[in-house]
Amino acid sequence: MTFYRTTRLMLSGAAFLSLATSAFALDGQDLLKKLNAAYIAQGGTLVADGVDVDDTTVTLKNASFKPAAGDALKIGDITMTGVEEDEDGGYYIEEAAFPDINVSEEGTTISASDMKLGGISIPADATGDGVDSMLLYETAHTGPFKVSKDGKDIFSLGQTDMNLTLREDESGFDFDGAFKNMKADLTDAPDPQYKEGIEKLALEHVNGDITMKGAWDLGPGTIDISEFAFDVTNVGRLNLAFKISGYTPAFMKSLQEAAKASEANPNKEEAQQALGLAMLGLLQQLSFNSAEVRFDDASITKRALEYAGAKQNMSGKQMGDALKAMAPLAVAQLNVPELQNAISAAVNTYLDDPKNFAVSAAPAQAVPFPTIMGAAMGAPNTLPNVLGVKITANQ
Repeated sequence: MTFYRTTRLMLSGAAFLSLATSAFALDGQDLLKKLNAAYIAQGGTLVADGVDVDDTTVTLKNASFKPAAGDALKIGDITMTGVEEDEDGGYYIEEAAFPDINVSEEGTTISASDMKLGGISIPADATGDGVDSMLLYETAHTGPFKVSKDGKDIFSLGQTDMNLTLREDESGFDFDGAFKNMKADLTDAPDPQYKEGIEKLALEHVNGDITMKGAWDLGPGTIDISEFAFDVTNVGRLNLAFKISGYTPAFMKSLQEAAKASEANPNKEEAQQALGLAMLGLLQQLSFNSAEVRFDDASITKRALEYAGAKQNMSGKQMGDALKAMAPLAVAQLNVPELQNAISAAVNTYLDDPKNFAVSAAPAQAVPFPTIMGAAMGAPNTLPNVLGVKITANQ
């Protein structure tokens, strides 16, 4: 009796678990619907021939990206693992893996592998302005990427990684990224003049990395890109940095809606005019905080002076001296007396001993974009004062 009672209990438990699993099974179509509801604001939708669900794995079969205008882009099967439905009806996906790419046309082949997104959050309702209405990812990764021509690699990346971190108080995001082991083969430049310059500057094989780092504070809408750097071996490191405010989630949504309305208008000329007016209106909300362009030399300046000098039957040093003599004359035409001496001094310092050169703008207070546009059109020579421009070298 005890055996039969135990058997009945086990069978009843199995039946209950089976019913529970069925009741809480993922709805793949609902996931795709909510994914598109969040993604359509960015100008397109994902379509699939079918949606397969196997426990916590959802596969979009033969998926393609369909932009608001133009032809659909075929992707293939997208496999999403570790899928969970939130209490509010949204979804969390541990990882979404994309099929490898290998396409060829007219002798050029493009390939990419190991493409995936991690920590994807799909909102239940994408119509709000808060973090809960955003389509987010935590990581993005791409393995080797190559472009080859007639069997020869002309450009490649070892891997790409992007990270997006939502702060605990949900006040904003911190992000960083890296394009590692970038290689470009410029030996087959078709123009003989360009080919000569590439050889003289020792740029036949370019190697380097691209890195970026920044933050987005949602309240004031402050986007601070502290690093967007191109670091090329035996050339130098070029870093671009800027900071603006007013780019709030509400601003971003207005921007997306304006773009979507433009794409939906069949009269393209009218659509472009309407979009231009909308952009001008939105620019009223943005302010400029700061910016900097900095170059740290790694021997390219010396080679450039020698190459340019050889064209004029001069040495590299003589070419540098000639540029130093011409700098004040060129700057005088800008009619910016406050910067004339600073630019000349920075150019002289850098050409004498190339280390680094920087142009920065840091006004005491954020400057609204309309003020900048007004100064640029009415009195461009006042812009350096408005923006707090400084020129430095070897600092």
